[in-house]
Amino acid sequence: MKKLLPDIIAILAFVVISFVYFFPADIEGRILFQHDSAAGAGAGRDAQEYFERTGERSRWTNSIFGGMPTYQMAPSYDSTKSLSWVEKTYQLYLPEYVVLTFIMMLGFYILLRAFGISAWLAGFGGIIWAFSSYFFILIPAGHIWKFVTLAYIPPTIAGIVLAYRRKYLLGGIITALFIALQIRSNHIQMSYYFMFVILFIIGAYFEEAYKKKELTHFFKASAILALAAMVGVCINLSNLYHTYEYSKETMRGKSELKQEGNAANQTSSGLDRDYITNWSYGIGETLTLLVPNVKGGASSDNLSQSETAMEKANPMYSSIYSQFPQYFGDQPWTAGPVYVGAFVMFLFVLGCFIVKGPLKWALLGATIFSVLLSWGKNFMGLTDFFIDYVPMYNKFRAVSSILVIAEFTIPLLAIFALKEILGRLEILKLKENRTGVIVSLVLTAGVSLLLAVAPSVFFSSFVTAQEMAALQQGLPAEHLTPVVTNLTEMRKAIIASDAWRSFFIIAVGCFLLFLFLQKRLKASFTLVGIVLLCLVDMWCVNKRYLYDEQFVPKSKRTEAFVKTQADEIILRDTAPDYRVLNFVGFPSNTFNENNTAYWHKSVGGYHAAKLRRYQEMIDHHIMPEMQDTYQAVAAAGGRMDSVDASKFRVLNMLNTKYFIFPAGEKGQPVPVENPYAYGNAWFVDKVQYVNNANEEIDALNDIRPTETAVVDARFKEQLKGVTEGYKDSLSTIRLTDYEPNRLVYKVSTPKDGVVVFSEVYYPGWQATIDGQPVDITRADYILRAMNVPAGEHTIEMWFNPQSIHVTESIAYVALALLLVGVMILVWTKRNKFTGKTEAK
Repeated sequence: MKKLLPDIIAILAFVVISFVYFFPADIEGRILFQHDSAAGAGAGRDAQEYFERTGERSRWTNSIFGGMPTYQMAPSYDSTKSLSWVEKTYQLYLPEYVVLTFIMMLGFYILLRAFGISAWLAGFGGIIWAFSSYFFILIPAGHIWKFVTLAYIPPTIAGIVLAYRRKYLLGGIITALFIALQIRSNHIQMSYYFMFVILFIIGAYFEEAYKKKELTHFFKASAILALAAMVGVCINLSNLYHTYEYSKETMRGKSELKQEGNAANQTSSGLDRDYITNWSYGIGETLTLLVPNVKGGASSDNLSQSETAMEKANPMYSSIYSQFPQYFGDQPWTAGPVYVGAFVMFLFVLGCFIVKGPLKWALLGATIFSVLLSWGKNFMGLTDFFIDYVPMYNKFRAVSSILVIAEFTIPLLAIFALKEILGRLEILKLKENRTGVIVSLVLTAGVSLLLAVAPSVFFSSFVTAQEMAALQQGLPAEHLTPVVTNLTEMRKAIIASDAWRSFFIIAVGCFLLFLFLQKRLKASFTLVGIVLLCLVDMWCVNKRYLYDEQFVPKSKRTEAFVKTQADEIILRDTAPDYRVLNFVGFPSNTFNENNTAYWHKSVGGYHAAKLRRYQEMIDHHIMPEMQDTYQAVAAAGGRMDSVDASKFRVLNMLNTKYFIFPAGEKGQPVPVENPYAYGNAWFVDKVQYVNNANEEIDALNDIRPTETAVVDARFKEQLKGVTEGYKDSLSTIRLTDYEPNRLVYKVSTPKDGVVVFSEVYYPGWQATIDGQPVDITRADYILRAMNVPAGEHTIEMWFNPQSIHVTESIAYVALALLLVGVMILVWTKRNKFTGKTEAK
């Protein structure tokens, strides 16, 4: 207990700090209303109801985008259930939100302890890592999967460190466990980025082993870690495999459409370059690591909310400033900057000089690597190389988020530097380190001071091109220059305020180190002073983006899905399967909300990984049809009987039975029934084969989907080469049984015919006619079709991929291996402890 006491105190300190940050919301049970979390609840409602009713999981939902797999909607597999209690135990069963900050601190603490850092210094490291501003910005945004994944990455690396420090079994078990927890948290992009960090660290250990002639040890540890990684991956194989398979069909996969004149924007097998690099960190914006508001702050905060900015405002134009955000950087929108702490940055730079060994160079290299790639379109040579040649890099968007690597490496090297200083009193007085001290002061305190007194040295403009264009259109010419000048002064004031702040924080931190070097302050008091300095610094910045007023009563969580009168009216229709299109907030809101999906099967929706073909249909047909429909219905006074149905043929083939239009006379959204929707399925007269995706999607401009099915020639064999269908009044098909993952139809037709279903096509759906397996063909770019023989039949479709059962079996084997490893470790430790006791 005496040996463990410092660790227990550190862990309790993490708990207290976490509770205090979220006080009083945590004890009052208030919650954050988060867009992504609310959207996830709306999208998952269909599958959740099915689970509550049947006890089984549906891998398909019809709630959003006409239908899609649930693989990336809170994915859950039976094989990972056993990890839940491990995770809860690790999290100490702490309350919501409190647990997030706690596990972020604890994970980095474990890593530093694996490096042999003292408990007190490791506790400081846990704090400065966890309080990096980006993490506190993720929480109100609802990016909880990303947050938890990041929290499990440091202990994963801790296992790697332990293995290379000859604690093979313990290192392997910790690595496997936290890889499993990390992947289970379901943000592959973060895990992918930190693979680069791990490669840098392994490279450092290889260099060390090579110099010490200990390559046998290195390869032994590497082999154990490879096995551990395999076990951790296999525990999550169901999630990983189906995410991989699904990615081929989503926007992360390669489009089959050929974009003439824009070929350079397309990648070989992933997202378009513009989409990947849309959120690129500005080169000058990288200074936010040192000075948080160097680009103004968050896009959601307008200038009128800044007291510092308004002190410089011209009262004559004060009404204008509420229309301008404080942020004026290169990104289209941001919730806040990436700030790692001013004094932490000083220690990091100093660490580049006083810390010795290959690990320092690995951390420095990873930091530079992270910063350069975060620039994205602002450093396109390197970005293009990674997009074109590094596997999977083109699957992820928002390249600015790779700065999480720098957020990890900077505090890690800072702690190594502080360990050197506190452990060797004279280290900063050594002649060879004086240059490092001077350079560190210049690059941190000096840059902060220069930003405070002369921001124009770093930035040539403080008004964006978009803002300038808006001002030119909205202001008389004689007012343009005064407003731009005043805007510039206001934003300079914001920068200067934070720059002075960073300068004084570095000055205070350096003063504490000076007192320590002069032996006027003990190491323990010096560390306490630095901990308080950095904690207060980062705490105050984080409170700009996550503060108590954002928390609301828990009842607000369900209020987002309050049933409107329009919903009530539509829900009176008891037909088993039809779709609803919400025009409220059109065009921006239709594909950015899941409130509609909570109550209905929606044509729209919100999800970061929608099916690629459906997105292409949105771009080519659905959005133009929505525009035409909106105008036509408005012109007809809300009456559908006089509207030209040819204006929305794709919406009709999606069986869009109801439109919801903006508020009527009583302020309530108005439902309008669409009598032209084609229904759940229909026979067609003929099949038109095309040679490629462009021909297929373009053909929908000309055909009548109720008469002609457009089919890619590759599916011709599945339709037995049929070109003429059969359709008359005697041919009928109706949906008789509906579940999100199972559909049953009754069909009657005098002759063989081709049926098109208003269901989204996806590989993995299976079908039978009277119990005999049949092929499902893709038609009309996104729908399903089938060749149906003459007579009366029962058609059944279901989605229950066999791959889930295979991957689950492998996952259980991997879990068993992990359990065996834990049992061996416990047995070994027990025998070792027993042997010591007997010896005494």
